[in-house]
This record gives sequence, C-alpha cells and structure tokens, in this order.
Amino acid sequence: MKALQLTVIILIALSFVPSGAHLIELPNKITLDREAYFTVQQIYRGWALFGIPLFAALSTSLILAVLSRSEGLPFLYASASFILVLVSLITFFTWIFPANQATENWTTIPENWEALRRQWEYTHAVNAVMMLAALVSAIMSALTWTGE
Repeated sequence: MKALQLTVIILIALSFVPSGAHLIELPNKITLDREAYFTVQQIYRGWALFGIPLFAALSTSLILAVLSRSEGLPFLYASASFILVLVSLITFFTWIFPANQATENWTTIPENWEALRRQWEYTHAVNAVMMLAALVSAIMSALTWTGE
C-alpha cells in the first residue's frame, strides 16, 4: 500500500508541473501581443508527453481509492484525488485541447485567437489548482492511512 501511495503522489506531482508552470506564467503571457504570444507558445512542443504521468495518476489514484474503501478518511482523500485528476482531464479536453486544435498547436493564428488564448490560459490556471488539490488529497490519504 505504501508503494502505491508513493506512486500516486509522485505521478500527481509530475502532472502538476505543467499546469503549475502555466499558472505562474499566466500574468506575464496574457498581455503579450499576438506575435510574441505565438512565439512563446512554441516552448510547449513535446509537453503532450506529460499526458503519460497524468493518465497513470488517474488510474493509480482510482486503484488507491478502491483499495482504501474500508479506511474511511483515507478513502475520501483518495477518492477526492481521483475525482480532481479526472475533472482536470475533462477540462483539458473540453477547453484546452480544442484551443490547441483551432490554432494547430499555436502555429496558426485564427481570428478569435485572443478568446482562445484566454480559454487556454485560464483553464490551465483552473487545472493547476485542481492538480494541487489532488496532490494534497493524495498526501492526506497516505498520512491518514492506518491499515486497520
């Protein structure tokens, strides 16, 4: 169980890295002009690989919740962690991925690029908060585990 708890924590922490970076960058990026913004967006090439630990975090947090079901508080924390990771994925595919598609990963400038930028940036900010909450929930699940 301890190995699973540690795995969940590490995977969620890894998944928090990109959304946390986006949150920290937001104040500086949101006011960039079109050319600068599209140039800066190119630093994210290859970040799709962060989907690997994110989907692994989703599945392992579900396993943790299922295995914790007789533990009360650890189960609630593990379940919250799973739900938060799941909702962050739903928000990604509902708002961020469509903006990536509409801009061909920020290489094509559509007329509504500013609306897409706001959608992309603010959804990443929301996801950062959810992933931080998921990480805290996973840690709390491990800390409250008694194994009885």
